[in-house]
Amino acid sequence: MKTSLDAIDLDDLRVARQLLENPGLAARMTDLLGAPIEKALDMLPTGLHGRIADVTRAALSKAADAAILTLGDAPGGGSADKWHKWGAALSGGVGGFFGIAGLTVELPVSTTLMMRSIAAIARSEGESLQDADTRRACLMVFAMGGKADTDDAAESGYYAVRVALARAVGQAVDYVGAKVAADKAAAPAMVRLIAVIADRFGIQVTEKVAAQAVPALGAAGGALVNTLFIDHFQSMARGHFTVRRLERKYGEETIRAAYLALGRE
Repeated sequence: MKTSLDAIDLDDLRVARQLLENPGLAARMTDLLGAPIEKALDMLPTGLHGRIADVTRAALSKAADAAILTLGDAPGGGSADKWHKWGAALSGGVGGFFGIAGLTVELPVSTTLMMRSIAAIARSEGESLQDADTRRACLMVFAMGGKADTDDAAESGYYAVRVALARAVGQAVDYVGAKVAADKAAAPAMVRLIAVIADRFGIQVTEKVAAQAVPALGAAGGALVNTLFIDHFQSMARGHFTVRRLERKYGEETIRAAYLALGRE
């Protein structure tokens, strides 16, 4: 196994790092609204955060198999990013039209579309969608690019999030896709994984809902918000699975060291 990166691979890693360490969804929403997203968050009804958490967990629980089962497993090929963005924009337009009341319908649809896009990106970077680790890695993308309430100041950045997720879930995680519901030994680990990821994903869902709830945006604004939403996670997925492809070639420690070194340039 190589211990130094080829020039092309180093460029790929540099692009991946730029995607993964760029400002998160809140910054993009602030640019869209022309005001800090915190102002939109203050407009949300009391108790909505708990409802968002419940819907988020349910959406993540159902999205993985629903999305992956519609894709072929052959590694490589394109990822149809634009097609998935159009689908997300359509669901966002519907969500924007109905406002917060449409959350329970719109979020599962948009989450499944994003999961399908994430899985397609994983496949395009050489991953097998039948592999348990690949499916787990697809879910983990939803935890990237945002901080959970339980994070400390040090737990930011791509590798810090990976470490935090691994520590939270532990060695018990054994995600086996569609069979997990029938496997009583794996089910508790899968529930734990979903809970940890949902804690982070739910923060970004709340930001999205807050932006869609701004009265001036409406259906067109909802479509734009969802386009930003899926674009954010497509970027996280592209960076994440590029890093994983390079880790398979050079080893995890070599790529981690090179990634961190790029941050010191």
